[in-house]
Amino acid sequence: MLGRLGTTEYPPEVIVSQETRDDAAVYRLPDGTGLVQSVDFFTPIVDDALDWGRVAAANALSDLYAMGARPVLALNLVGWPREELPLDLLAEVLRGGAEVAARAGAVVVGGHSIDDREPKYGMAVTGFVDLDRLVRNSTAPAGAELILTKPLGVGILTTAIKRERASEAQVTAVVETMTRLNDEAAEAMVEAGAEAATDVTGFGLLGHLHEMLAASSVAAEVDAASMPFLPGALELAGEGVVPGGTHRNAAFLDPLVDRDLEVHEWLALSDAQTSGGLLIAATSPDALRAELEARGVSSATIGRVVDGPPGRIRVRGRPR
Repeated sequence: MLGRLGTTEYPPEVIVSQETRDDAAVYRLPDGTGLVQSVDFFTPIVDDALDWGRVAAANALSDLYAMGARPVLALNLVGWPREELPLDLLAEVLRGGAEVAARAGAVVVGGHSIDDREPKYGMAVTGFVDLDRLVRNSTAPAGAELILTKPLGVGILTTAIKRERASEAQVTAVVETMTRLNDEAAEAMVEAGAEAATDVTGFGLLGHLHEMLAASSVAAEVDAASMPFLPGALELAGEGVVPGGTHRNAAFLDPLVDRDLEVHEWLALSDAQTSGGLLIAATSPDALRAELEARGVSSATIGRVVDGPPGRIRVRGRPR
């Protein structure tokens, strides 16, 4: 996701920039096609090097899928403590990234590495989009239903892995979720004519929803009981197994969200995700659900966009 770098004057060819904190930048090419670019990288969140590479690649590519784009190129970004960790281990990380990029139809054409005390890996990714079918985060209309395509709780479960509190089944579930591409969900939302979307990553579901609503000048009501969670995520949150990023999300969102929740429930809804699903706003939700189902993509309808103070969220009910 793009960060804020201050006020910048852009040429008319820049269709999407940092102004709306959208998932990627979009540049209009001379033939009218949109060139889409984004970048993401992070420290290890799972124990297996191959899985870390797979997760990092899926996470970076997700920014393009959130806008309805097709990935074509990727560049590796690596920070590696070469005196402390073997290069064979890095090779596994890169193999995992290349595997997922190939599955997405993208080619890894190189990259850059530095000697770093803490290992880091990710990708800069490039794709194309038909500008008539571009999906943005700033165009969610009142009345649209909110549909989520992956369960929450990734941050909680990866923290449980680090603390050796996760079961084998939980490790399998969270790795499968994080390495699953959002390609088919993106195809479904484009075919159904969805009005807006974003992918759910570090700011969590409510954080990314807030950004979508603020950029679209609308508010939302969400149903906590409809939220899908990875197995055991709520219970682990109740035991204090929560990452620092989730606590920061909750503190930021506190004045922006009306709710009646237990502390652990609030943290679970604020959980920082990695390679999460797409959050889609659609005024033809039945068509979207049909397109998702046809592609075998599970989804949950979690709320509705409403008129109200831009960015404001009301949470009804309790997670279960």
